[in-house]
Amino acid sequence: MKYFSLKCDIQFSLHDTNFLPLFRRMSNLEKLTLYLRIENRDRFVDGTFLQNEILVYMPQLHSFTFYICTFINTIGLLHHLSCEDVQRTFTNIGQQHVASIINYISSEEMTCSVFSIPFTFDCLKDIGHTIPNIIFNYVTYLMVQDMISFNREFFIQVARAFPLLKTFRILNMESQSCQLTNSQLDEIAEYPHLTYLDILYGNIDYLEQFLNETKTYAPCLTKLKVVYNNLRIVTNNFTRDETRRNCAKIKQLRIFVSLAHTKEFYLHFPLL
Repeated sequence: MKYFSLKCDIQFSLHDTNFLPLFRRMSNLEKLTLYLRIENRDRFVDGTFLQNEILVYMPQLHSFTFYICTFINTIGLLHHLSCEDVQRTFTNIGQQHVASIINYISSEEMTCSVFSIPFTFDCLKDIGHTIPNIIFNYVTYLMVQDMISFNREFFIQVARAFPLLKTFRILNMESQSCQLTNSQLDEIAEYPHLTYLDILYGNIDYLEQFLNETKTYAPCLTKLKVVYNNLRIVTNNFTRDETRRNCAKIKQLRIFVSLAHTKEFYLHFPLL
């Protein structure tokens, strides 16, 4: 076998699989693609691990495309890991076109994502408020999660970094910080391809960020998943002009509650 691709979108434990023994039998492999989200480890998957556990067994390999995210419990973690530490492990094995992201998703858990550049996968789930200076031209599905709030500048950066984004999930209950310059206050985050927005587990400020046309341009938004009371507040009981345009094309509204909607509600969401 010369070509092998493995993509696993759900989190799994390496201890529960036979992946590593499988890789070690692929001595003739020339092209390898991996998309993995690994949990239950006491250390991150970095360049050293990949070299010692996988790549050393593939002497014919000339193409390695990958995204690997490791979830680790931070309780008892003594060493504060930096992206520079991770990058160094790849430089040491001759892998130059690699980026990394470290993200604290809770007080007890962090993630370390490492991936080859350019990023060729269409899904990215494990980043937080820090976005590398990269254009993710193929990503259409993005999930962001962090302990630190996402400010308005963050969503402008996301819009630039993910030009083809269609599905956006935001998991962050921290209120939005608003430290912007005057020029940034006038800038609108443009999401021309966004069709599905999920803020069910997001602070109300992020709903304001996306529905307010003075902050975000989302002309193709057709599906919204949200807390109903947050939606009612942000739209001022469905009478607010600033939120009307970004709501006008929504055809699916997932709010997990059965309500008798008002006339104003249907004027705000004419396609429902």
